[in-house]
Amino acid sequence: MTEEFSAARMEDRIREYFAACNDGDVDRIAAHFEPDGVHYFPPGMYQGPFRGARTIGERWHAAVHQGGSFWTIDQIILDAATRRAVIEWTHFKREAGVLLRGDEWYLFSERGLIQEIRAYYASPQDPFLKVLEIEGYDYAGLGYPMSAPPWEEVS
Repeated sequence: MTEEFSAARMEDRIREYFAACNDGDVDRIAAHFEPDGVHYFPPGMYQGPFRGARTIGERWHAAVHQGGSFWTIDQIILDAATRRAVIEWTHFKREAGVLLRGDEWYLFSERGLIQEIRAYYASPQDPFLKVLEIEGYDYAGLGYPMSAPPWEEVS
């Protein structure tokens, strides 16, 4: 097995991708994907999948700079033998005061870049709810993040 397929390398890739997303850095985000990488979402979200490394970077850049998006990785499971990973995440939409929770499944290319992400949300994005997570689960008691760092609007 090559170094690109090690669990540690996969975890580093995902964590570095999240750091780039939180910075809203288009080029750094795109660098973690194959050029034809795809980020899938549930039906009706974001006008469909984000297709292409650059598009993924641009869409997350907009989310950070227009809405104050900030993401955390809460849990991670890695399977280097199949080049797959799954994470549990929290997404803070600071401008709207919304907290979302969900999972993402990752498929890595032979080069160790992200080929696809399939996002699954704990609940539909109900515009009337400010916290979207699995009902009755003790997030706070289990140490999950409950608030994002302060957001300073970028002009």
